[in-house]
Amino acid sequence: MSSDDASPAREAASAAALELVEPGMAIGLGSGRAVWRLVERIGERWPDGGGVRAAVASERTRERASEAGIEVIELDGSVELDLALDGADEIDPDLRLVKGGGGALLREKIVVAAARRFVVIAETSKRVERLGEGFRLPVEVARFAWADTHRRLARVLPDPELRLADDEPYVTDEGHYILDCPLGDGVDLEALDDDLRHVPGVLDHGLFLGMAERALLGTPDGGVEVLEAG
Repeated sequence: MSSDDASPAREAASAAALELVEPGMAIGLGSGRAVWRLVERIGERWPDGGGVRAAVASERTRERASEAGIEVIELDGSVELDLALDGADEIDPDLRLVKGGGGALLREKIVVAAARRFVVIAETSKRVERLGEGFRLPVEVARFAWADTHRRLARVLPDPELRLADDEPYVTDEGHYILDCPLGDGVDLEALDDDLRHVPGVLDHGLFLGMAERALLGTPDGGVEVLEAG
């Protein structure tokens, strides 16, 4: 186990998620430390991969899955995933999520949409009463004319901020930019979801609404709390 994964909560959540994985499954894997610890656990339980195949949402997850002996597959239109497993940056009581802190939100949403079931693996610290309490909403946008997209997006969400890395625009695995936007109190998330889809230049956003069936939330003492969709 790598040192950056040494967290009792993360250990507990990834262990609970492992129990959902069966040999021969086709699964979807998002990104983040809980997912990467799960990947390690799959490799530990089935050193030969156990016939588990995975569609992955980031290049870093691809590397870790390959190291664990998991066959990485492409979503070529012929595969329906049995289960998608991914983390979250915020989770509200209705199992609505904000994702995209790691920059893979577009790929993550595609992977989740390709699966029959979606289960979140995270820590209880990610649970909030309302989305946006401590995390901005990532919005993935085309690099072409991104400043004009920024102008249009500001009519829907105030103060979009271009994400930077080393003082340069952060670039996703798909070659896009991310604008991080504050979510104010009282926002109608379902209406916002629809509004964002109609902004030219917006490719997708980090609201995952009505997609997860369950969240496995590791606690600081190594327990697991289960949040079910209502």
